[in-house]
Amino acid sequence: MRKVLTVCLGNYCRSPFAALALAKRGAGELEVRSAGLIGKWEGQPANEQMVEAARRLGLDLTGHRAQQLTREMLGWANSVLAMDASVLDVLREIADEDVQPKLALYLGDRDVPDPMGKDQEAFNACAVLIEAGTALHVGQPQQ
Repeated sequence: MRKVLTVCLGNYCRSPFAALALAKRGAGELEVRSAGLIGKWEGQPANEQMVEAARRLGLDLTGHRAQQLTREMLGWANSVLAMDASVLDVLREIADEDVQPKLALYLGDRDVPDPMGKDQEAFNACAVLIEAGTALHVGQPQQ
């Protein structure tokens, strides 16, 4: 089973939703976790607007609790998917040589825009984009 780690800034909206969407679409094929670069929301539930966006897509994000990224998480994963280029840049700075080949953007060549501070429609659009992006990662061979 391929192990995928999704990472955003705070593990508060984008990466937890990406992990949930990937786990649903890749059931039996993927083991998925999520984390954030910073611990600001450590132990907190997902952003309410992202919980609502997930609900609209038939996914339940209410059980999520934010986690800060650890080296152990990076070592665990076969793929580490950053939600945007700034997160990817930080991952490249902190990752060991063996982790470097695992790093990529979630959408391959573009960012998942951060909806923080925006309206519900921005969260809904973000969730739709993330869910569509699952197709890039399900059905891929294990690295």
